[in-house]
Amino acid sequence: MLPLVREDINGIDCWRVAFLEEQAPVRAYFSGRAGGKSRPPYDTLNLGLHAGDAADIVLANRQELAAALGLPLTGWIIGAQVHGNQVALVGRRDAGRGAMELTTALPGVDAMVTGSGGLTLVAFYADCVPLYLVDPARGVAGLAHAGWRGTVLRVASQVVARMVTEFNSSPAGILACIGPAIGPCCYQVDERVAAAVRQHLPWADDVLLPDGPGHYRLDLPQSNRRDLQAAGLQPEYIALAGICTCCRADTFFSYRAAGGPTGRQAALLTITG
Repeated sequence: MLPLVREDINGIDCWRVAFLEEQAPVRAYFSGRAGGKSRPPYDTLNLGLHAGDAADIVLANRQELAAALGLPLTGWIIGAQVHGNQVALVGRRDAGRGAMELTTALPGVDAMVTGSGGLTLVAFYADCVPLYLVDPARGVAGLAHAGWRGTVLRVASQVVARMVTEFNSSPAGILACIGPAIGPCCYQVDERVAAAVRQHLPWADDVLLPDGPGHYRLDLPQSNRRDLQAAGLQPEYIALAGICTCCRADTFFSYRAAGGPTGRQAALLTITG
């Protein structure tokens, strides 16, 4: 089973997270960069209000994507994304937060879990790691944004812990997909980042690859996979997209490839059952 399937939806480039949709009552997507109205360097389907693009154009892009997927903006829930590991429990009272303006996004939040249908968890990326988690038995969904700081702070296992605490989920029954993100082929870090990885992650030696004096290649997707396994997920229940956003900068926004301002794609996850 392919983790993601590329689809053209009314002219919008999207990737359906088939690994989850075929095993659980959810809809899950990752947007590409094509099909919107933004101009360079945000061309074209920039969905991030925080990236420096004109707000009216970003909102038009969001409306276009929402209409194409049949997931209205009134049901979107967005966190402020501060590269931390705070996980918010969200419900119907939070519908629409962050969808139309930055000021209403959930403050200090990089991950969300919910047991409510009709809501769409949304997060934004331009190289960071999208983490989709679903517990089919409990009808629970979680979504996280993991850059290197969130990875070091083990946001993935924090989401699993919140699902266990709030919904009595069994980690062994949780499905996860790690979406497109910058790969070790393109993600060089310095000794400062490497030191933080070594300090906090038991598997640091497996995900830090020497790359010249004081530099390393960091494998963020694999590190998050290891974190999910450490939290109790079964290896066969974790899918990796295996797509580097920097290598595929023609298809995805990549901060590293752009070397400056760029747009943001979105991960979207909603419970349908």
